[in-house]
Order: sequence, then C-alpha cells, then structure tokens
Amino acid sequence: MHPLQGIYLFVEVAKTRNFSRAAELLGIPKSTLSRQIAELERAVGVQLLSRTTRKVELTDAGQLYFERCRRIIAAAQVAHEELQNLAETPSGLLRVNMPSDFGTGLLTEVFTDFSDRYSEVCFHLDQANPEHASRVFQSCDIAIEIGERPDSTRIARQLGVLYGYLYASPAYLARHGEPRHPSDLARHQCLTYRAENSRIARWPLSNGDALIEFAPRSRFSINTMTMMHSLTVQGAGIGIMARVSSLQADLAAHRLQRVLPEWHAGPYPVYAVTESRLLPAKTRIFIEFLMQRLDSGAAVPGVFETVEDLARDG
Repeated sequence: MHPLQGIYLFVEVAKTRNFSRAAELLGIPKSTLSRQIAELERAVGVQLLSRTTRKVELTDAGQLYFERCRRIIAAAQVAHEELQNLAETPSGLLRVNMPSDFGTGLLTEVFTDFSDRYSEVCFHLDQANPEHASRVFQSCDIAIEIGERPDSTRIARQLGVLYGYLYASPAYLARHGEPRHPSDLARHQCLTYRAENSRIARWPLSNGDALIEFAPRSRFSINTMTMMHSLTVQGAGIGIMARVSSLQADLAAHRLQRVLPEWHAGPYPVYAVTESRLLPAKTRIFIEFLMQRLDSGAAVPGVFETVEDLARDG
C-alpha cells in the first residue's frame, strides 16, 4: 500500500472515529479499511488508533499524525479538483452539519436553490443537538455554528447574526397576564433552551442601550426549536424564537403573539466553519452562495442581519 493511500484512509477514520462510518463514506469494506490501517501502523511503527468494541479514539501519536496529515489531504484534494475541473464547476458530495432545526427553519431555500443551480453537487445534511455537534463536525465539510466563535484551530467565517424574540400563546397570557418589563418574567414560566453540556441558556435581553441578562425559571428544558415552538403554541410558557415562516403563520392565525415587543434576545453570531482555508470548489462556492443570500436577506428576511448591517445601525 502506498503511504499516501494509507494517510487518506487514516484521516477519514480519524474524522469519523468510526470504522463502519468511514468505510461507508469511502465505499470500501470495513474489513479492508481495518486491515489497511493496521498496515499503516506497522509501517510508521506506532499505534495511531485505540480500538474498543464501543468506540475508536486517537492515541497521542495518532492525534499528532492526524493534525499533520489532514492538511496534506486537504491540499491534495484542492490540487486534484483544480486540475480536474478548471472551469470550477462544483461537483461531488458536500457534507454540512448544523444545529438541530436550524436548517429546517431557516436555510431550506438556500439548499434547494444551490442544488438547482449546481446540479452536480449532492448534499449530506446532518443536524445535531448542541451537545452532539462537535462530534458530528468530525465527518463534515462545513459546520454552521451559532454563538461563541469556534476554537482557533478551525477557520470561521461569520455569516451574520441571529436575533430571538419573545412569544406566548393568547391562552397562556389570558391565564398569567402579559409582562410589561423583563423584571415581570420572574413570575412566568419561561421555556428554556438547553445549551452545550446541558447548561440552561440565560436570556440576554436588549432594548436599545438597555441590557438585562435574565436567568429564566421553567418546568421545561429543551434542546430543539421544534419542541420550543410546539410547547409555546400549546400554552406551556413564554419562548424565545427566531422569526421563521412557520412562526409567522402562527401569529397570523392568533396561535401566538409577541411578548415585550421592544425587547429582543441576542445577537447570536452565525459562522460557517471549516477545517482549512484550502477549500475545494464545491465547499468554497457554497459558502460564498450562503453569505450572498444571507447578506441580501433573500433567504430568511427579518431573521438575519449581517455584520455590515450592525455597523450601519450603530
């Protein structure tokens, strides 16, 4: 086996931490992949992967080898694509990871329009709950992440910022009254979103220059926006959600109404994250397409604002 072939196979296993998944993506039998990784370990003289019946982990030597080799593979893939496709027409499988519900609510139109324009690109879309997002990232080309800037070992391009607004059902407000100030929320049931490591996300509420960080009280701790939306419509409490199309339909049908309309939560930065600055055409062009659509507001009007919008608004 040529060393470069072994490096390529090793990088795929290291990304997925799973021989079965890597073999599926590579299109080879799991037994073949396992044998070739073993040959690579014999060739380099150290153990690269720690295997158990439940999981595959990188050894210290394997982590060092992976950091070096993944850049080699990324550069080789870019060089191969540039020679193979001088016209820079994107093609192949593009694996995109995003938080659960985010793509469904906000980016569906972006994916379908890109697919219509670039028919040679196939998407593998993976939506993960926040506590699982870092693991899913290992096997994707692009990760869309919300909140704090990703760690410095990865390349992050800010797409814009996302705002949340407070909503409740008319039935809930009829029972509990309508808050007039964020301080009134202390006596309400506030549906809380569970962030990474099962922490309850605090609510940073803004109104012009006024900023209040509120620790909500609730019987419900939720890690998907779909459940947040459903519970809010059912009258379980006050929820924070972005202005997606399904929510607008609920407002029009009087299933929901805005609470504390002068206040909003956020901004929450939204990033496109990649492992390297060296990107194949399919990845680079999709990120450019995504940034253009969010910048124009065509994909999700009223939901995103770009960094330039913030500068203009002061």
